[in-house]
This record gives sequence, structure tokens and C-alpha cells, in this order.
Amino acid sequence: MGDGVSKPIDTKKVLITEDYIISKQVLGLGINGKVVECYKRDTGEKYALKVLRDVAKARREITLHVKSVSCRHIVQIKDVYENVYSGNKCLLVVMECMLGGELFTSIQERADNAFNEREAAAIMKDIVVAIAFLHGQGIAHRDIKPENLLYDKKGPGAILKLTDFGFAKHTGSDKSLNTPCYTPYYVAPEVLGPEKYDMSCDLWSLGVIMYILLCGYPPFYSNHGMPISPGMKKRIRNGKYEFPDAEWSRVSSQAKHLIQKLLNTDPDQRYNINEVLKHPWIDQNTAVPQTPLCTTGILREEIENWVDVKEELDRAIAERRIDEEQVKLKNVQASSNKLLERRRHKK
Repeated sequence: MGDGVSKPIDTKKVLITEDYIISKQVLGLGINGKVVECYKRDTGEKYALKVLRDVAKARREITLHVKSVSCRHIVQIKDVYENVYSGNKCLLVVMECMLGGELFTSIQERADNAFNEREAAAIMKDIVVAIAFLHGQGIAHRDIKPENLLYDKKGPGAILKLTDFGFAKHTGSDKSLNTPCYTPYYVAPEVLGPEKYDMSCDLWSLGVIMYILLCGYPPFYSNHGMPISPGMKKRIRNGKYEFPDAEWSRVSSQAKHLIQKLLNTDPDQRYNINEVLKHPWIDQNTAVPQTPLCTTGILREEIENWVDVKEELDRAIAERRIDEEQVKLKNVQASSNKLLERRRHKK
């Protein structure tokens, strides 16, 4: 099977600095490069700039992203430049600047703790629409996680959008993917092993995000303060997670049912994106009960732990591929895992 992305990228050959003022302000770290602020010279409008080495992998990332921008829940690309810096050919991707920040950060920063299940369902619907569009194009994103889900602005009317196509790949209905590209907390069990896999890995990640949205902590996590441990891998492979009463007793049975369908360790039995779209918790999300959730409070409690986790993940992402041998171990005694401490205390 071809990669489905043979169409050349439409790039501009003029120096990007003729059109944009480039800032040193870093907005984020993608799989293949940093994202910084830039400003259009003639309008002063702010954008996000991603600089990539001009290699086949970068061209695939850009082509798949460009192919997807007609979906309102995908971050838009404004321009792509082809410039040379220090003798290296580079691709510079100018994207809309997502001023509303990351999904979980926006929930943490709420002025109250009134985040409820209906709001969570509406958020999930937006993410599902983005994934459905990609899968309809035969594209597996392979890195669905909260850091890649950004709001275009703050406040009412903000649109949630998916970004970072660094791991994305064109695939088909068969299991044609085999590169172990993933971020640990959201990785599907089949991606951990040597077997080939397909777009259903995105559905597992969707289940993990939904779980966190409804309670504030992930279903699978390392007990030892590292990005992924053998024990965590085992729990993922076995699909071993719980719905503790303290956070889950009032969450609807429909929500738990959908999570169970998404976190099915057998990719052939796992819901596909069309089944998710038809699930009543998604399809009829405006009728989901407005049950108050613990999410905001727990995310705030865990903010230091999440920062620590993100630092570990950023280090792992920079290595492109995460293998167990590459993980840098922390001293367990020196590790401060508040999530683990809280769960132990409750037990």
C-alpha cells in the first residue's frame, strides 16, 4: 500500500521573514519540532510557527495535516515555506495560533468546580468529529492526547481543535501500521507489542481522554514516576482499570459503557469511530445529565504531578520512539507521585 500522500506540498520559496516576524516565545513542543509565535508583518496577526527539517517524514506530516484542514476541529495551516538555514533545507509551517490553550489546562483554570458530565460529552463529541474526519480520509493520528487538543480562544464559543500530525500516517482498513509511535498514558495495548495495528489505536486514546475528563486522573499510570513501566504496560495489555466510587458513583452508566467499549484490549472488538458517533452519550450529548464531576478539583490537586508527567513525556517524545530500554528510571524513593499517594490513601 502507498502512503496516500504523494501530492507535492504547495510551498513558498521566499524567506519567511519577508512575511512574518518570528518570536522566540515557545508555544509548545511537537513530535518533530518546537512551535513558536510569529506575527504577520502587514496585519500584526499572531500565528504559530513550526520549523521542521525538510525530510520525507516532515513532508508526510505536513501533507496529512493540509489534507485535513477542511474539518473545523483540526488546527488550520496558513502557509508553508521552504527555506535554507545553516545549509539545511527546512519547512516552516505557519498555523493558526490557538489562544485558548490545552484542553485540561482550560478545565484546571475554571473559576469554579462546576464542570459536569454534559460538558464532558460535548468536548468528546468535538474530538470524535475530528477523528472521524481523519479516519474517513484513511489517516491514523496515532498521538491523540490532551496536549494536542487546543482551544482557538478562551471563553464562550471557543472551538476545540486537534493538532500535531508528527505521528500521523495514511493507512487502510487492514492492519498496516507497525511503528511503535505513542505517548505512554494514551497508548493502545496492540501498539506496545510487535503485532501490526490499525486506526483503532486512536479509539483507545479517545477512551483514555474520556476517562480523565470524567474523573481527573488516567486509567493507567506508572507506580514509579516514569513515563511507562513494565507494570503499567501489563495493566494496559490486560485492560486493568477501575471506576472508583469516590469519583465515579454518580457518572452515568452510558458514559462507563462507552469507555468500556473504547478501552477494549481486542482492537477487533473495540468500537470504531462510526460506532462512537452513534453512541447515545455522544450522539445525544445535549441530553446527558449535568452531573457535577470531580475533574476540576482533582486536576488542580494533581497539577504538580501532571507537570512532572509532561516533562517526562516531552523527554520521551524528543526521542521519537519510546522503547522500554530507553526510559530513564527515577529513584523510586525520590519520586513524588501524588496520584499514587492519593489512591493508596483512599484504599
